[in-house]
Amino acid sequence: MAKVLGDVRVLEMGTFITGPAAGMLLADLGADVVKVENSDGGDPFRAFKGGLYSPHFQTYNRNKKSITLNTKQPEDLAALDALIADADVFIQNFRPGVAARLGVDAARLQAINPKLIYCAISGFGASGPDRKRPAFDTVAQAASGFLRLLLNPAQPRVVGPAIADSITGFYAAYGILGALHERATTGRGRVVEVSMLEAMCHFNLDDFTHYFSAGEVMGPYSRPNVSQSYVFQCADGGWIALHMSSPTKFWEALAEAVGRPDMLALPEFADRNARIAHYDDVVAFLAPIFRTRDREEWRRLLLEKGVPSSPVYASNEVLETEQARALALEVSATHSETGLFRTIRSPVSFDGERADTVVPPPVLGVDNPAVLGRPAWTPPGE
Repeated sequence: MAKVLGDVRVLEMGTFITGPAAGMLLADLGADVVKVENSDGGDPFRAFKGGLYSPHFQTYNRNKKSITLNTKQPEDLAALDALIADADVFIQNFRPGVAARLGVDAARLQAINPKLIYCAISGFGASGPDRKRPAFDTVAQAASGFLRLLLNPAQPRVVGPAIADSITGFYAAYGILGALHERATTGRGRVVEVSMLEAMCHFNLDDFTHYFSAGEVMGPYSRPNVSQSYVFQCADGGWIALHMSSPTKFWEALAEAVGRPDMLALPEFADRNARIAHYDDVVAFLAPIFRTRDREEWRRLLLEKGVPSSPVYASNEVLETEQARALALEVSATHSETGLFRTIRSPVSFDGERADTVVPPPVLGVDNPAVLGRPAWTPPGE
């Protein structure tokens, strides 16, 4: 794929997900991203079964280099400063105040390089009573009002991936790209700030808009009811999802697919408002029908009839679909030390060019010789 950020150098001093996710998004677009890690084990997300190459770490750190520095040591801080002088972007996701203690606050680094785009990611923002509170994914989801949209009221339990962490990384990269665009005209750097709370409140915009415009506080079933979305279990235990929306043609096609062309004459199926008001009745009518066939049978039948639907796939099943193969979603590479690395490519194409190659996530400090002129990192005591 075209390296549209091929002339951009990024120093990422990120840990866990938010900072590394932002760095990875830039790296996927071709930026030269150097991950600056501490010398006593690196990014804490590396730790896994006694090693330093966890699946979590691999998820957010492809296409990067890794160096090790301890900026509390004068010689290491000086080495970082030398890199800052030629960098375009610096990313950190420390709690407010920590960057200054490490000597990597915006004021000091931009004094070295006034053109530097400095990105600071926090949990609750740089000001306010919660600014120093610890923030992790679930905390940010809950604080922003988003988590309650995912909870089953009958059995409240946190589900799903680290949405808040990943989304915050996306917003950080978005802000960095805007600042880089402006700098091309002004020549000035910027301090780009984003918090997990702010990112998730914006991501949860639909919920807030309903409150602002209609005084409605959304719940976990608000959107599925209005969008007429359903999930049904099939005879083989698999699940199939439908997003019916409102066009009559979809409902007519569904009625034909399930062998009940008469169902649209029932009161609960009369029109959009009836289906929304009687959502549970619609589910009660259709659920037993879907339990009569296996998931694959329903997939073929619904596809044939043009019903907006999909099996609820697991990740391994997704990779086996004809569409995933046609799009070449999986890319891989072999790392000299860790072996085969498989991942999902960037979803963005430029002029039809896809990101069909990838650099595996780096071993800790592997790029010390090339970037710092120092030996590669070795575990303490070796």
